[in-house]
Amino acid sequence: MTERSVTISPPTRDEGRQVWVDGALLGVVRSLSGLTHLLQGAGWEGLDEVDVADLPIIEWYGGGPEVWARSD
Repeated sequence: MTERSVTISPPTRDEGRQVWVDGALLGVVRSLSGLTHLLQGAGWEGLDEVDVADLPIIEWYGGGPEVWARSD
């Protein structure tokens, strides 16, 4: 099985964080719960928020799973 890649962009002021899976934009989320639901819909069934926060294949930019808004 091929390892998938997930990239979470830095938060924006108004939109949230973009979620990229295998190089394609999957969607925009505003919370860890939203990210969890988005990934579940993309085939990662059975994940909860703790699982998502700890997934080693997720690359977080502009802050980790606790950062959902810009700090400026």
